Amino acid sequence: MASTNSNSKLRQFFAGDLWYSFIHSPVALISFIITALCLLLAFSAQLIAPFDIFDLAVIDLMDADLPPPWTSDEGDSRFILGTDDQGRDIWSGILYGAQISIFVGFSSVIISAIIGIALGLLAGYKGGRIDSFIMRVADIQLSFPAILIALLIDGVMRGLLPRELHDELAIYVLIFAISISGWVQYARTIRGSVMVEKHKEYVQAGQVIGLPQHIIALRHILPNVLSPIFVIGTIHLASAIITEATLSFLGVGMSPTTPSLGTLIRIGNEYLLSGEWWITLFPGAALVILVLSVNIFGDWLRDALNPKLQ
Repeated sequence: MASTNSNSKLRQFFAGDLWYSFIHSPVALISFIITALCLLLAFSAQLIAPFDIFDLAVIDLMDADLPPPWTSDEGDSRFILGTDDQGRDIWSGILYGAQISIFVGFSSVIISAIIGIALGLLAGYKGGRIDSFIMRVADIQLSFPAILIALLIDGVMRGLLPRELHDELAIYVLIFAISISGWVQYARTIRGSVMVEKHKEYVQAGQVIGLPQHIIALRHILPNVLSPIFVIGTIHLASAIITEATLSFLGVGMSPTTPSLGTLIRIGNEYLLSGEWWITLFPGAALVILVLSVNIFGDWLRDALNPKLQ
């Protein structure tokens, strides 16, 4: 029975307007393919990267600052995009760095969504003082750029943690900082939708038969207000990756021993004026391609799910 229902839902999806719009939109197709390719390459880094950048046995300082072999005779054919100041392969660094950046981005989006959905559902359904308090906190946070909120939280967390644990826990501190800076848009969206849904007949029917409030909110209202979250999450993913890259570029994100795309760009920036352009150019290009493809796909998804544009 479950298999039949699943097949029926799949047939409905492929026969629906969203799938039709997707396969007939070159922009959506191309952006989705590029995004999927970036994800595949990043999470296959351990399998396809020529070198393990975390293995000190394969890193040789004699290979430091080698240009791409197709741009100079000084290059080494083993390093198709050159090497950085420590002799690490740039192509391998991009693959591993993208894996870290995407992991931080996805984790931050999931945690932000959970916090935002919970607070938005609570504010919208309960109303009153609870609603006012949560929304005033959201308004205060919106008055500051997200990067400043993330910087503040990152700094406070690092101040509370022992110094010897900074590098070990850097990725978790970064995820927490970006998550706290991004929950507001989820909460405001869910709150608005819940305030509309809670006055509908199916909610009133549940109240009449005596269903507990948390059951009505979680089982009946929540599934009907989640559609915008997928759009917000897609767009927020690109923002979270950019925030991680910015924090790492400023030196308060990932440590140089665990390079993300932002860390690789920061390392390359220090040598840019001395002529080692490839160290920062290729990680920067990878970041632009990844974020641009996610943003474009998110924009299409927002338009495709907006009934006013149908």
